[in-house]
Amino acid sequence: ENISDFSLNITDCTQVVVPEEVFFTVAAAGILENLLVLIAVIRNKNLHLPMYFFICSLAISDMLGSLYKTLENIFIILCKMGYLTRRGDFEKKLDDAMDSMFILSLLGSIFSLLAIAADRYITIFYALRYHNIMTVRRALVILAIIWTFCAGSSIAIALFSHEAATVIPFTILFPLMMFFILCLYVHMFLLARSHAKKIASLPTSTVHQRTNMKGAITLTVFLGVFLCCWAPFVLHILLARFCPHNPYCACYMSIFHVNGTLIMCNAIIDPMIFAFRSPELRSTFKKMFCYAR
Repeated sequence: ENISDFSLNITDCTQVVVPEEVFFTVAAAGILENLLVLIAVIRNKNLHLPMYFFICSLAISDMLGSLYKTLENIFIILCKMGYLTRRGDFEKKLDDAMDSMFILSLLGSIFSLLAIAADRYITIFYALRYHNIMTVRRALVILAIIWTFCAGSSIAIALFSHEAATVIPFTILFPLMMFFILCLYVHMFLLARSHAKKIASLPTSTVHQRTNMKGAITLTVFLGVFLCCWAPFVLHILLARFCPHNPYCACYMSIFHVNGTLIMCNAIIDPMIFAFRSPELRSTFKKMFCYAR
């Protein structure tokens, strides 16, 4: 906030402010949608599978992102009203806790997407041994390791966020995700090319192959949406750390509120992808709404 205030004095760009009503509406929608995904998976025993557990992990990460931006906006409003100060000890600890939640949300999303990708990879390339490789117990162990690592990393990064050595590794995850998307497309292309002739005469294999490819495409959509929604905010962090006095950097940082809203839009879009791509999840949603009526 202090960097943004200073930057506005050295640039002609006008700060773009998102209305609070829009902000809280988007945040509430993201939290409710992902909560519905969690309830649907818990209630439907047919969804108690490793893939849906990883999807639940992604939903929790999205909820944390929306909750973080909501609480941050509330605290900013309280500061403007005079109930909180910007430099107090309590506010400093509160800010560290909020930063930790933000980093936990980002890391949780990244590693949940990687877990989904690994699950899809095994499904495509080791279809006959999938149920022996990716069991429910192993999926839960993987998620426990992921969230333990993410929690520890988020606390460490929040405490040492002023160090460049901490910021650079944190933001380098995005190029790695882009590289992963490229590798995914290469695998999809090679798989389709090598098996095109082999499965032509096997209808059941063709159906199975199409199902696996559908899962790979869904993963690609997840990654694309994730990068589009989170990359602008992470770029803001880099610019605020390395060139806060540059007029061009300050001009980009004037859309801080828009970048924060994009994070919450990711929490809204992901459940829509779940519902659109998964017939079983759509069926569960319909049953839940019919039961509620």
